[in-house]
Amino acid sequence: MNFNNTPIDWHQVHEVISAADRIMLSTHENPDGDGLGAECGLYYHLKEIGKDVRIVNYSPLPDDYTFLNSDQIYECYDQDAYEDWIKDVDLVIIFDVGDYVRIRTIVDAIESHGLTTMNIDHHPHSDDHPFTHNVVDLSAAATGCMIYDYLQIARSTPIVKKSFEGIYTAVMTDTGCFRYSNTDKKCYEIAIQCLESGVETHTIYQSVYENSTKSRMQLMGELLTNLHYELDGNLAWFIITKDMMDRANASKADVDGFSDMVRSIRGVEVALMIFEQNEESCRINFRSKGKYSVNDIAKSLGGGGHAFAAGAVVSGSLVDVKEKTVNASIESIRQKMNGSL
Repeated sequence: MNFNNTPIDWHQVHEVISAADRIMLSTHENPDGDGLGAECGLYYHLKEIGKDVRIVNYSPLPDDYTFLNSDQIYECYDQDAYEDWIKDVDLVIIFDVGDYVRIRTIVDAIESHGLTTMNIDHHPHSDDHPFTHNVVDLSAAATGCMIYDYLQIARSTPIVKKSFEGIYTAVMTDTGCFRYSNTDKKCYEIAIQCLESGVETHTIYQSVYENSTKSRMQLMGELLTNLHYELDGNLAWFIITKDMMDRANASKADVDGFSDMVRSIRGVEVALMIFEQNEESCRINFRSKGKYSVNDIAKSLGGGGHAFAAGAVVSGSLVDVKEKTVNASIESIRQKMNGSL
């Protein structure tokens, strides 16, 4: 089954899921609200219909999303602890991954046992994707919207509140609280149904966006004093080094949203973050207001993503990655400003 940005027959998807008894749900490393929310949305449905289902992620659950974990449904992968259970999994459903390798060592477990996989995503995937079943909708504002679509045909009764809490979290975070250009009528329709089911949307907002740590505030202050502007301010870029993280005693979760914040500066069309992961690699994050696409820049660096939200992991020292990434960004945006792209 391969719906690679082609009309999705959710009944075919349902046949595959229904045939599986033991199902593992997973999402990319350093998970965000969309991946986590999609997992939650589907988990409670599968649990209700009697599936042996577990959410197993490579990374721990970020503190901002503990409100989704009242039933302790999120687990962090450990090979020794999960080997016996995973080897008999009938289907692995992977959400919002963008790139298969972003589930890291879980890939090894999947391949060593020859497990059947299903990708549910709204990021582009090539035709030579590694998934057994590929379900991609680039028009979906969030992967959570796709889970909503699936549950519409999979259930004979209304979607339960706990599933809606996950779906709302996914839609809210991937639309920037319904502010981004990907926000469509369907997003609002989903939000209305969430409210009608009793979801406390204000509580979810506060948990995700009004829960900053002191470490995050200290880190933010340092990066804001070291912003760099290019192309008459159309491009703003900043670096977060390991030293900065250590000084602030910050975690990776503290960095979330910084690119969006810098993009909000008047006159800035594209924000670029260069995050030093270690001495040998950096994570790159692009955010665009919509005038200039950025996924082509990310792709040239070995990554990908949406037109206005993309990223990559680039090998090399911070100095080398900075020069390569900033120069590539300046050149690409300059060409777009001049109308040659």
